[in-house]
Amino acid sequence: MTNITPTDTVYHFNISVPYRMCEALYQNNTPAVVLTADNGLRVQVPTSRLRHFVGSDGVKGSFRMIVDQKNKIKSLERIR
Repeated sequence: MTNITPTDTVYHFNISVPYRMCEALYQNNTPAVVLTADNGLRVQVPTSRLRHFVGSDGVKGSFRMIVDQKNKIKSLERIR
């Protein structure tokens, strides 16, 4: 688990993408996807960060992303 500092921003996402749609995560013309956080904010995430979570049923679950004050991703983890 990543330590959260007072200057970090935490986003929560619920993702449910079927496996057949995950092919786009591996294409060079799709460097990032835009996710809508639980608070309504839209956040651009590099596809390389989501590839780790692709399973036989796609990408499913609740996720937490922590970014620093320079908007650099510190961690992206599945929490459920």
